[in-house]
Amino acid sequence: MKEEKRVHPSDFEQSVNKSQNNPNSRRRGKILEDDILQAVWAELAEVGYTHLTMEGVAARAKTNKPSVYRRWPKKSELVIASLQKQLSERDVVIPNTGSLRSDLLDLLYNITKTMKGIGAETLHGLMADQFGMELSTSLPLKIGAISDESDRIMMTILTNAEARGEVDLKKIKNRIISLPMDLIRYEVLTTHEPISNERVMEIVDDIFLPLVRNSL
Repeated sequence: MKEEKRVHPSDFEQSVNKSQNNPNSRRRGKILEDDILQAVWAELAEVGYTHLTMEGVAARAKTNKPSVYRRWPKKSELVIASLQKQLSERDVVIPNTGSLRSDLLDLLYNITKTMKGIGAETLHGLMADQFGMELSTSLPLKIGAISDESDRIMMTILTNAEARGEVDLKKIKNRIISLPMDLIRYEVLTTHEPISNERVMEIVDDIFLPLVRNSL
């Protein structure tokens, strides 16, 4: 996955000002929503999750608070939507290094790097605000676009590994295929922190690889 350059607050404001100064441009629908979500990203970079407010987002996006609240009634929902937008714009590159272990580590390191880029303070805030609202699906599944297609990516990695004679895909159950991402989500839920590289290696070396290599 190629890492996307983070939006600098001043860069975002320049783009919004251009839109505002165009007399033929009245923002609505997706254009306005995109500006609001970009404003959230800029606010997170500047003030952090704790101090982010709907008022601040509306002011930066040069719109009114009702326009924000109509779409996202809660701050946590607004921030999750912004994270989804930023992450969905990344190019997803499926590792194919010639080794199943290396492919898995490359993939999971990139996912955890993304989580670290989001920041512990934002993760903590989202966890607190989303508590009691189906945490298992509300945050970890939404925290990156890659999570929505993790099974497809894992299947591609395992298919490549099967072609190299490393696994027998027919003997690997779907529950095992999704296990690495499930464990990462569990770590985020229980620790409220991005997972460490050491823990990623444990998931790959001590849990996942022994299971899939037993398929041979």
